Amino acid sequence: MSPEVRRVVIKVGSSSLNHPEGGLDDHAINEIVTVIAALKHKDVECVLVSSGAVAAGMGQLGLQVRPRDLAGKQAVAAVGQGVLIERYSRNLERHGLVGAQILLSRIDLAEAARYHNAQNTLEKLLRLHVIPIINENDTVAVEELCFGDNDSLSALVAGLVHADLLIILTDVDGLYTTNPKKDPLAQLIEEVTEVSAVESMASGAGTSMGTGGMVTKLRAAKIATRFGIGTLLLNFTRIRELLGLTESQAPIGTYFQPAKHRLAGRKRWIAYGGLSEGSIQVDDGAAKALVGEGKSLLAKGIITTEGTWERKEIVRITNLKGEEIARGVVELSSDEVQLVKGLHSEKMLQIIPDFDCEEVVHRDNMTLMLDG
Repeated sequence: MSPEVRRVVIKVGSSSLNHPEGGLDDHAINEIVTVIAALKHKDVECVLVSSGAVAAGMGQLGLQVRPRDLAGKQAVAAVGQGVLIERYSRNLERHGLVGAQILLSRIDLAEAARYHNAQNTLEKLLRLHVIPIINENDTVAVEELCFGDNDSLSALVAGLVHADLLIILTDVDGLYTTNPKKDPLAQLIEEVTEVSAVESMASGAGTSMGTGGMVTKLRAAKIATRFGIGTLLLNFTRIRELLGLTESQAPIGTYFQPAKHRLAGRKRWIAYGGLSEGSIQVDDGAAKALVGEGKSLLAKGIITTEGTWERKEIVRITNLKGEEIARGVVELSSDEVQLVKGLHSEKMLQIIPDFDCEEVVHRDNMTLMLDG
């Protein structure tokens, strides 16, 4: 882990914030803020992605069981979000710090203009020495536009602010060879070079207060490492060990190394920010050209399509096995692609005369969905 850590994103989940008797655990919030304040003193900028709105709302309303329906979750989150930010703000003030609440929904990162606006706002807050406190906008997001878990959100935020490190606080010490709750011989994996090599080790269950398990944390690690951002899974009880980051004292957890071939700029947004509107299936020759030779997608290699889209929207590109191999901005609508699939470029240009290029998806507007 590099000692040159100057900007971190810290994600904390509901399991760490929930008090055993219900509501928020004030001691946990105090611990988070104390560590953030100490890191700030060491000139490390911090962005906090915090769950806990639903747990806080349940505490306020005296509920024992987390709502399962979207409307119930949104109602409880609406009650709890104000409580959550108030607790953080009160603790930050004790350290002479100011916090800012930012609620993001999936659409805020899906549209390029909103993506850049969110990016600019976060950068301005950091320049003002404010601590951004980010959560999903549970109270208004429709189910199709939800992140699903704050692990994925934290990885996207890490890319948004060009963080040096993503820290995911959890209720276990990290990734183990097997489930440590069932296998006493399970061993902690302290460093991972490639996320895909360990995905099979993840178990999916979270706590009654959370929405994620190890599966979502590995998904987040895969996103962040593809951005060139190292990712640390750390037990919340070891949060104070983060203070050794600037002295090259690595906390005990699982560290995922950043990918060698990292995604940057627009390619990040295409891969994980923008919403895909459909898919294009290609033959083996086209798949090889895209993945192995760095070529653009031509009409000749297209087998079929699924979904409906307009020009300049994002589509998934799959091989004959149905595996997603790339994602990109398509130059033709779904109806137009159906008309020209399998055709040579000359014939395609005759059928669509207002189209002035031969690429259906240009290489410059495409991201391979593979590990770096």
